[in-house]
Amino acid sequence: MHAEPSSSAVPHAAVAGIGVDTVDIERFEKQLARTPALRERLFTPDEREIPTRSLAARFAAKEALIKALGGSEGINWHDLEVLRVRGEKPVFSATPELVAVLGERGYAWPHLSLTHDGGVATAFVIIEYGRKER
Repeated sequence: MHAEPSSSAVPHAAVAGIGVDTVDIERFEKQLARTPALRERLFTPDEREIPTRSLAARFAAKEALIKALGGSEGINWHDLEVLRVRGEKPVFSATPELVAVLGERGYAWPHLSLTHDGGVATAFVIIEYGRKER
């Protein structure tokens, strides 16, 4: 028989949204080569300087965040910049537009996980209800 944990032992974070996206890196690279303006449209100037596998992961992160939010109303691609400080986990930049969308909806700062291996890049985003700051 399985005993249920007491209510004081279980954290009560309320998930507002979950998003995941996977990108085939080779296909993504070919798309960027076929349509050079796409790099400028999808990525901030700082993001454009990183290797394609990392760009694919950032694109997946932006798509995953849009899914977790339930849509892209009020934000565009440049509002979803992904920052990576050496030795720290990746995070979304606190752009005014993203801060506003999260605040309007009562969401905490998104949790983000990225990976690229075996020719694919994957991102996973969780958004909880709560504080607006990151």
